[in-house]
Amino acid sequence: MVAKIKSGKSLMGALNYNENKVKQHKAELIDAAGYIKDPADLSFYDKLLRLTDLAERNERTKTNTVHISLNFANGEALPAGKLQAIARDYMQGIGFENQPYLVYRHMDAGHPHCHIVTTNIKSDGHRISLHYLGQNESEKTRRAIEVKYELIRAEEQAKPKPDLKADVSAAEYGKTETKRTITNILAYVLRAYKFTSVPELNAVLGQYNIQAGRGSKDSRMYAHAGLVYWILDKQGNKIGVPVKASTIYGKPTLKTLEEKFRLNAQLRKPFKDDLIKILATTLTKPLIQRDFQKALREQGVQCILRKNEEGRIYGVTFIDQKNKAVFNGSDLGKAYSANQLSALLLPDSVKPKFPYQHEAQQSNESSQTSAGDELIDVLFAAEREDLAALNKFKRKKRKGLNL
Repeated sequence: MVAKIKSGKSLMGALNYNENKVKQHKAELIDAAGYIKDPADLSFYDKLLRLTDLAERNERTKTNTVHISLNFANGEALPAGKLQAIARDYMQGIGFENQPYLVYRHMDAGHPHCHIVTTNIKSDGHRISLHYLGQNESEKTRRAIEVKYELIRAEEQAKPKPDLKADVSAAEYGKTETKRTITNILAYVLRAYKFTSVPELNAVLGQYNIQAGRGSKDSRMYAHAGLVYWILDKQGNKIGVPVKASTIYGKPTLKTLEEKFRLNAQLRKPFKDDLIKILATTLTKPLIQRDFQKALREQGVQCILRKNEEGRIYGVTFIDQKNKAVFNGSDLGKAYSANQLSALLLPDSVKPKFPYQHEAQQSNESSQTSAGDELIDVLFAAEREDLAALNKFKRKKRKGLNL
């Protein structure tokens, strides 16, 4: 069994996540500990207000939401009654036995698992510390539960070997077992593409709804060079439970990847100049960002633009799909860096008022203007002769009056 604890600031968000799964027939509420009504009789607000009532007793504590997932090996038979008992033992083991909590069995992944929603604010207003909860109490409780219920231990779960003959397509959470899906995609990407950093790897993995993550810079995982892999939904949001790199076949850990980065830096060099030529040709005319990406796609190059909330480009990665070579924009030269492209490319909401004119167009328009001027000269030649004669007569008459 693998237990994951997430803390947050929105009880509404954690509850909504699970209730939406219920509406989609991908989950069911199997237990409601600390509630007066039976699970089947609880309304959405019954579930929420029981938790928020406690949270409001300590307004100074902003992190008041605890969202836990208990994940089991693929193939383990876990009827609702057994899951309820496991959830109760787990909550008691981590010190939450007196807290109200909701247990949802999920059916949206390739392995059996359940989610638990609760709060760390007690009835007297004191908070339960979450510091090292996952590392200490959770780990001890997990091991005890594995023995009591004869579950497959987390350490003993077999690492699925990649299916090298399988067609690699974008991951869909719940369609197949998460670890197997990630293993197959990673096996292909690591073998086929030449990338030199985690962001460049993620640019490729993003095509398959996968993302490698090191955690926040102040996290324990980041400090210890840890790495996990997530499945993403269609909007690019992380979904489900991450898989540790060390548990995947071939161990694609950060240490392993860094060795590959150094090798790939040499392997991708022969394809750099050709990619620069494609970019230079494409940038000979002003384009909006979307059209720039489309023009490159038609030439076998994928361009990933990373933007901030204001829409400004802060990062750019190019993937040469023909040669499977990945480059950060600045690695190709200053002209293709994020800052330069942000200044050069127009936002998607803007349409150029004055379309770019090639030299051939300008020459053609110049010849059309000259031809037009010649036609005007022919049409008004007679009038111009009459006007010249009249002016000559007036000058002679004025000269006679001065005598």
